[in-house]
Amino acid sequence: MATAYWDREAGDEAPAAATSFWKAGHAPTLIAAFLYFDLAFMVWVLLGPLAPMISQTLALTPAEKGLMVATPTLAGALLRVVNGLLVDRIGPKLSGAISQLIVIAGLFTAWVAGIDSFAGTLALGVILGFAGASFAIALPLASRWYPPEHQGKAMGLAGMGNSGTVLASLFAPMLAKMFGWNAVLGLACIPLTIVFVAYVIMARDAPNAPAPKKLVDYFQPLKVADAWWLMAFYAVTFGGFVGLAASLPIYFTDQFGLTPIIAGYCTAGCVFAGSLVRPLGGALADRIGGSRALMIVYAVAALALAGVAFAPTLAVALALFVVAMLALGTGNGSVFQLVPQRFQAEIGIMTGLVGMAGGVGGFYLASSLGVAKQLTGSFAPGFLIFAGLALLALLGVLLVKTKWRASWTTGARI
Repeated sequence: MATAYWDREAGDEAPAAATSFWKAGHAPTLIAAFLYFDLAFMVWVLLGPLAPMISQTLALTPAEKGLMVATPTLAGALLRVVNGLLVDRIGPKLSGAISQLIVIAGLFTAWVAGIDSFAGTLALGVILGFAGASFAIALPLASRWYPPEHQGKAMGLAGMGNSGTVLASLFAPMLAKMFGWNAVLGLACIPLTIVFVAYVIMARDAPNAPAPKKLVDYFQPLKVADAWWLMAFYAVTFGGFVGLAASLPIYFTDQFGLTPIIAGYCTAGCVFAGSLVRPLGGALADRIGGSRALMIVYAVAALALAGVAFAPTLAVALALFVVAMLALGTGNGSVFQLVPQRFQAEIGIMTGLVGMAGGVGGFYLASSLGVAKQLTGSFAPGFLIFAGLALLALLGVLLVKTKWRASWTTGARI
């Protein structure tokens, strides 16, 4: 009989052996990580689907709309570093519980007090950043239970929680039409509370957590060029994914005159495509190597995003967005197949640092689209610049892949 990666009853490390994925780790923790991540991402991008209605109520400019939906992304990016530190200091389970309570309390307060100004939307965006920072908790919570040969699949399945952005796009506009957009903030607390209870019951910290270090030691990876490369790669893949998830409702309503509900459906379709393939991206990277997978990802994403800039119809734009999201979602899984291969001992802080870079990329894309629209009357310059960034990332992979394959010795494909 195959031996699991961890002796889950005794809590002792067991020798890694060739075993099936579902027997190699701790499935309840993987499921809990997915649920936590899924609902956290649902509320992280909540302002995006609500943006058409909020902007109408508060009379926001295109640049203000872009900044409003980008603020949770930037806040989440910065808080991911904090959460990465907490994961390595107090463990991922407790870190996740604290973060969930902050988000639930913040949404409930916003619902009760109401939001009646642009500054209020920015303040709420900062609170929602705690939900986006769940990335730095959910992934190490799941990853630490799995051996190197299953890292891509484990990180991909936990990371598929970014499908929560689909829930926001599907239901937030419809609920806002029925009850008002401010009521959606209170309604979101219901599923968040249910998932919090399930998380507390199901999640367990893996027994192989690294010993606590001095604060300065957590940033040692930043002295290594590989850390910066991985951060840059994720800034494009995840930055593109979350930036589009937050901005597409605005794009579809402004560019093609769709209602918020129909724009939400279109956004949900695009986001679902990117979420669905994240675990497939991890599995693909396990099979052909993360660097090879990323080269394909960046080439496809660059072409699709450049095409969006000149899309003449809704159908063409929608098709290109789906292709771009498929590529970017695959890239998200591919990057996080590589991270634990190089930084297994620092997986908590590296998840935070890489996740932070992804959030910064998303903030840039979402805010730049709003600025481009206000300055030029078109979203096209924002899409073209980001397509150029994808090409630069492709060149970066070409520069480092040979060195990585020669110097990394985990036994997994790189």
